Amino acid sequence: MGEFKHLVIVKFKEDVVVDEILKGLENLVAEIDAVKSFEWGQDLESQELLRQGFTHVFVMTFDKKEDYAVFQSHPKHLEFSAIFSTVIEKLVLLDFPPTLVKTPPKAAPPEAPPEAPPA
Repeated sequence: MGEFKHLVIVKFKEDVVVDEILKGLENLVAEIDAVKSFEWGQDLESQELLRQGFTHVFVMTFDKKEDYAVFQSHPKHLEFSAIFSTVIEKLVLLDFPPTLVKTPPKAAPPEAPPEAPPA
């Protein structure tokens, strides 16, 4: 199977200090080696009708599904989840093996500096 993704879309409860939660998530993934990468975002463009109150998305990538299982049962994750669940009004959670449709372009190699003129 290959990579495995853990995607969480949330609507926080009123008066929640989101920055504290974000710091907690960033600390959590830094402490668990099974997490290959972590990214998050806050919706800025969607119409409320389409967003339905959801404001943030969190995506974790794992090398394989087994690494996700390690993450799920990790004591630090269980501890953080107990706190996280108290600040969430509603959420959508999806766990899936991604299907890559278009590969990101490779970065162009850096240009060599111009040669100095002869002295």
